[in-house]
Amino acid sequence: MAEQSQLKNLTIILLLLCLSFQSLSFAAESHLTVDFYSKSCPKFLDIIRETITNKQISTPTTAAAALRLFFHDCFPNGCDASVLVSSTAFNTAERDSSINLSLPGDGFDVVIRAKTALELACPNTVSCSDIIAVAVRDLLVTVGGPYYEISLGRRDSRTSKSSLVSDLLPLPSMQISKLIDQFSSRGFSVQEMVALSGAHTIGFSHCKEFTNRVNPNNSTGYNPRFAVALKKACSNSKNDPTISVFNDVMTPNKFDNMYFQNIPKGLGLLESDHGLFSDPRTRPFVELYARDQSRFFNDFAGAMQKLSLHGILTGRRGEIRRRCDAIN
Repeated sequence: MAEQSQLKNLTIILLLLCLSFQSLSFAAESHLTVDFYSKSCPKFLDIIRETITNKQISTPTTAAAALRLFFHDCFPNGCDASVLVSSTAFNTAERDSSINLSLPGDGFDVVIRAKTALELACPNTVSCSDIIAVAVRDLLVTVGGPYYEISLGRRDSRTSKSSLVSDLLPLPSMQISKLIDQFSSRGFSVQEMVALSGAHTIGFSHCKEFTNRVNPNNSTGYNPRFAVALKKACSNSKNDPTISVFNDVMTPNKFDNMYFQNIPKGLGLLESDHGLFSDPRTRPFVELYARDQSRFFNDFAGAMQKLSLHGILTGRRGEIRRRCDAIN
């Protein structure tokens, strides 16, 4: 009986030790750090920078495309690279939901290129969600935007369903109250929402997103001359839905605070742009960023860091995909 009791106690001790080691292992896996790949993939940052530099030089719209892709991945359900997954005969993925159909291909392409290069250097080591987070940061720097640290160690999701992003992304036609509610539900303040809206200082929007509101008589907030120019630019958009206009008509390829300077002048493109200036809850931040680019850069960087950590997967809750467009 004594031997059985000792054996039972020993078994319990071993089981507790095993569980403790598993917990420590999971904690280590789950911890994000800026130097997460310093040993497992020491050339990670160099490979990303070389990839994004080559892509941005050949296709100057890449920075804006990747930034929009990053937001569409992170904002609905977390930064898990689920928006990169392609649909199959058995599943309609996020990228094929109606709101994501207009995502520019260059955003996907730069991530795929980086993943291909990293798989050659460090097979099955770097997650697609980490790739897109760092690629966007570095692309923004190439067009004049602020540098900010990115904590690494994310894992990729094992699912991607278009039904999971329905009504979870902001629309250009949304009222400010609805936008505030959407951001607030994810822990973002009104000021952080306005700062992130500054992403519209680069990129473009398709005519269908705003032409129904363009009115030269200024009743919808558009500068009359700007409204006439928009009508002309989009005159054939019904026949060619790919026609688009730069979000910031003054410095479209430079990340700066011109977007905020444009809005009070009636040079905002989208209904939500005009709403930021007309709503008393958001207008003070528009005015602040219009006169202080350094403050905008600082707040934008902080909001991007916060967004990059939204709903992330770590350790065994996710995976490291071999291909960003396909779940393992």
